[in-house]
Amino acid sequence: MDREERLQRLSGILAAADAPLSGLFLAEELKISRQAIVQDIALLRDRGIRVMATSRGYVLRGGSRRRSFAVRHDTGQISEELNTIIDAGGRILDVMVHHPVYGEIRGNLDLASREEVSLFVNMLKSSGQSPLLSLSNGFHIHTVEAPDELTLDAIERALSEKGFLEE
Repeated sequence: MDREERLQRLSGILAAADAPLSGLFLAEELKISRQAIVQDIALLRDRGIRVMATSRGYVLRGGSRRRSFAVRHDTGQISEELNTIIDAGGRILDVMVHHPVYGEIRGNLDLASREEVSLFVNMLKSSGQSPLLSLSNGFHIHTVEAPDELTLDAIERALSEKGFLEE
């Protein structure tokens, strides 16, 4: 199979997936190296295909709506804040903080369920690493995806009601 056929097949595999797919899985599926997968993903992105790399693998993003929410809280409220977004119908794509030396620092999250939030928080605790919000006195920005603007409005209200939303 030539590269063009492989890119079409890769795009099809990602489109059919219900969950992120690891680079190793994709490499085995297409009988190529993981490095070739990374290069192919870059080519798909160059062609306008919205492929996101998460900690669990690659996922194709569709035409839903996105909004950024500026929030502030302490490390003990991470689960509550993330679950507030999930419960209102959102998917948390990333977290971003502004650092005075490094500028924008962004981390991919791709959290869409309470179970994923729990796994993320447990991984954060067990790793002994500080969350990004610790670099900015609790202030950070999440990019959130939802099926429509009404859902994004509901997320904004829920975050505001719980005192997380920065005005």
